[in-house]
Amino acid sequence: MGMTIGEKILARASGKESVKPGEIINARVDLCMTNDATTHISIDIFEKQLKAEKVFDPKKVVFIIDHNVPSESAKTAEVHKKMRNFSQNYNLPFYEGAGICHQIMVEDYIVPGQLIIAADSHTCSYGGLGAFGTGVGCTDFTSVMNRGELWLMVPETFKFIIEGDFKIGTYARDLILKIIGDIGANGANYKIMEFSGSAFKKLTIDDRIVLCNMAVEAGAKSGLVEPDELVVEYVRSMGRQMMNLYKSDNDAHFEKIYRYNLDELEPMVAKPHLVDNVVPVTEIGEVKVDQCFIGSCNNGRIEELRVAAQILKGKKINPFVKLLISPASKRTFLEALEEGLIDIFIDSGAITLNPNCSVCWGGCQGVIGEGETLISTGTRNFKGRAGHADSNVYLASAATVAASALTGKITDPRRID
Repeated sequence: MGMTIGEKILARASGKESVKPGEIINARVDLCMTNDATTHISIDIFEKQLKAEKVFDPKKVVFIIDHNVPSESAKTAEVHKKMRNFSQNYNLPFYEGAGICHQIMVEDYIVPGQLIIAADSHTCSYGGLGAFGTGVGCTDFTSVMNRGELWLMVPETFKFIIEGDFKIGTYARDLILKIIGDIGANGANYKIMEFSGSAFKKLTIDDRIVLCNMAVEAGAKSGLVEPDELVVEYVRSMGRQMMNLYKSDNDAHFEKIYRYNLDELEPMVAKPHLVDNVVPVTEIGEVKVDQCFIGSCNNGRIEELRVAAQILKGKKINPFVKLLISPASKRTFLEALEEGLIDIFIDSGAITLNPNCSVCWGGCQGVIGEGETLISTGTRNFKGRAGHADSNVYLASAATVAASALTGKITDPRRID
């Protein structure tokens, strides 16, 4: 029996010729990363409970401040100081103000075939480059930071075969919302979601990251796309060498196979308060919005900003609506500046923020009040995610969010001239 991409990565990481679903393995990680949401807890465990004196490899342990940037309170400032001091003491790669952790990792570190763990659930983003990324809690992260390995169970794999072409107004964001709506927030619990099909030859790196990033919202352990020449070109353009370009064997076992045709896809919206509460935008009805957000590790890259700028160019947002835009990284911000996208955003009345998790995280920037409604390109719409417990968060593509900012209500982007 052949192996899937995920099984091949885990076999390599565990030093085995092959692995199979359900098998418990001890795997060496290629990289580990943590951010300011929980790193202070990991540092306390490392120093006070584990009483460790070293990290397994200082070049492979990355600390990134991205959730609350800049700090909004003295308490957060202490968290940042603790991360800064630890990074200096152990000579670790350290980022502050450079952008969202997953985008930084994609830009600076990830190559195909790696096993990466991080103390953040959207680590599965790295599957867009053919790497196995998965999120862990503080205790697991601390152990890995010290020893460079962890045990895990090899997951089963679901295969999603994507055919056709995106039509006007639809994007990878709509596809992953559609998939999550179909299979449910628990539909891929502890599975690998592998995306393939003829459509992938036409999908960009950004598109692939979008799909893998939100695999966790269906409960998946990781998301993966077969790396091809586009990935090779991207990784080399970032100054890195290739690792392992794995692909699933013809006789690999998939627990389930799903098929999607992009020709039939509509702009999708996830309604409060669950990510799988998904409907086409044409069925959303009359929903007034108070705030709109474009950003996050799912939908804040240059391609999403270009889409938003195309819709907003020469227009003004509704005067009673806030549109907040946070590029995913400093690199993305600079690209947007060079292309004139930031000028378009400012001219439209939008507020452009520094690169960070921002409204998606809801911990510092752009929180909404009681009874208010946000439409967002963020990753989650749980109750109270972006502010008051009695507020509402809708999830959609950058196109739908930009269109909604113009009209003041959730709007089909295909209706904007």
